[in-house]
Amino acid sequence: MAAVWTDQAKYQSWLNVEVAACEASCKLGLIPKSALKQIKENASFDEQRILEIESEVRHDVIAFLTNVNENVGDAGRFIHVGMTSSDVLDTGLALQLKASVGLLRKELSQLETAIRILAKEHKNTVMIGRSHAIHGEPITFGFKLAGWLAETIRNSERLDRLEKDIAVGQISGAMGTYANTDPEIERLTCEKLGLTPDTASTQVISRDRHADYIQTLALVGSSLDRFATEIRNLQRTDVLEVEESFSKGQKGSSAMPHKRNPIRSERVSGLARVLRSYVLASLENVALWHERDISHSSTERMMLPDCSITLHFMLYEMTEIIQGLGIYPDNMRRNMNIYGGVVFSQRVLLALINKGMNREDAYRIVQRNAHSAWNQEGGNFLVNLEKDNDVLNHLSPEELNDCFSTEIHQANLNIIWERLNI
Repeated sequence: MAAVWTDQAKYQSWLNVEVAACEASCKLGLIPKSALKQIKENASFDEQRILEIESEVRHDVIAFLTNVNENVGDAGRFIHVGMTSSDVLDTGLALQLKASVGLLRKELSQLETAIRILAKEHKNTVMIGRSHAIHGEPITFGFKLAGWLAETIRNSERLDRLEKDIAVGQISGAMGTYANTDPEIERLTCEKLGLTPDTASTQVISRDRHADYIQTLALVGSSLDRFATEIRNLQRTDVLEVEESFSKGQKGSSAMPHKRNPIRSERVSGLARVLRSYVLASLENVALWHERDISHSSTERMMLPDCSITLHFMLYEMTEIIQGLGIYPDNMRRNMNIYGGVVFSQRVLLALINKGMNREDAYRIVQRNAHSAWNQEGGNFLVNLEKDNDVLNHLSPEELNDCFSTEIHQANLNIIWERLNI
């Protein structure tokens, strides 16, 4: 990904635009074939020479064109005819953005595969579901991962759409009116470059497209943050249901030898904040003065490479985290059954209601027994229920024990496995 955003790659994208525009002009009879041949054979640039020229002219595109013309010779007079700087800058940038999205899609596909494999493996690994960070009802680890997989698939669809929306070029000249360039040149140039002509550019391509790029990357990054935050919580010492891989020789603390910290997940969470911090700048870039200014340029030079490279790394990092994740089913069962299965309270409530008890009375009885077990040394919800005559008068021991089975919580999960093809 870093190679997409080097100065070398930027200048190459500019050169690709200029040469493609020359080819289009030649096709329309505006440039002699001999001149096009000379341009294609000799058009090149030198980064250091461009910087030298730019230090004098204070204009990057002029410096670039001057250097290219030094190499091309007389045929260079046909380069950039009727074009404005933003035709080169924005169309070249579109090539970089398109390449960037392609790499992000590849990494996201690897992550999707890693999550899918783990979800399939743990479809029936029972654990406790939590809301407000408090034990709720049983789920499976595969079910949790299914949510991650569905979100990753949605993000893949977002990148598919983004790749199309950002792959837009312009060869429309000053103000974007085609006053000094044939619109057919734009069509042919964009076709050659694998881009679509912008519907109605000004002197620049409207920055709502670039804001969409940053917001989409930030959204994908926030999904990774969600996965990472869950791993961090599940790795807490008092939970320890999953754990990042800990390599031989790795150390978790300079002072405490026992530490095994979720540092990679924390890294992903931290970098997601960086991505989100750029969203405001990208939105403020949308409002330029009249047909153009360059207030967007300085932020984009930082923002677009930074976000692209950061998300690419985050996707790679999260894929490796998922692939190396330690899963501890015994701890999941232990945590779920703490306090004698209080997490089955709804099943007991519904069983009592089905036996004809008033809902308010049933709720009061179940809550009384659950809270008696909750956070008590040796507290046991099931034992409490087995001693409660209000319960025993309605439920047999067999019926009560049936309430503590996890089968019903897994019975309808097949619909999710089918939707996700797990």
